[in-house]
Amino acid sequence: MLKAENIHKRFGDLEVLKGVSLEVAQGEVVSIVGSSGAGKTTLLQVLGTLSNAESGIVTYDDTEVTKLKAKALADFRNKNIGFIFQFHHLLAEFSALENICMPALIRGESKSEAEAKAVKLLERLNLSHRAEHKPSELSGGEQQRVATARALINQPKVVFADEPSGNLDSKNADELHQLFFDLRDEFKQTFVIVTHNNDLANKCDRKLQMSDGQIVR
Repeated sequence: MLKAENIHKRFGDLEVLKGVSLEVAQGEVVSIVGSSGAGKTTLLQVLGTLSNAESGIVTYDDTEVTKLKAKALADFRNKNIGFIFQFHHLLAEFSALENICMPALIRGESKSEAEAKAVKLLERLNLSHRAEHKPSELSGGEQQRVATARALINQPKVVFADEPSGNLDSKNADELHQLFFDLRDEFKQTFVIVTHNNDLANKCDRKLQMSDGQIVR
């Protein structure tokens, strides 16, 4: 479903990605591990179309996203890709429900359509009682579950998660990790996860090790 071929990326004189290639199947949960500076987050950003590679090809099914112009690429990203970050990036002035609705509203859905989908996600993630709470009123685990719901609302092909449990205690981290696998089992949702959490990495269907800008195993 997702294929990257010979991805190169540099920042100035520093080559961060040195010919990375990988494939991810639908419904697969893949972890990417490695030391800081190995290129993990940069790879995630290129795969997620947040950053352009100097060379190489990224393809989703039959769409070669590396050929898309800016507007078409933004539209593709909104409809097909979800993101979960270490710092949840929820909008402080909006409620949990409103934060979850944002990608659907950007997609052009009506407020009522977006809210109906968001309510279902809140129910699935056991957050219905927190729908009207703002991020500052939520625990760290609740904030990440809201961020997960926001990533899922447009039913993306893949969700990219960058250190999603890095700011959580062990209990909330374990609950979030289990949620990913439950969503994979229930909805065949695909996840690509950058993590330093060995327990999470080892539970994934596949673990990719990065070192010095390359996948080494």
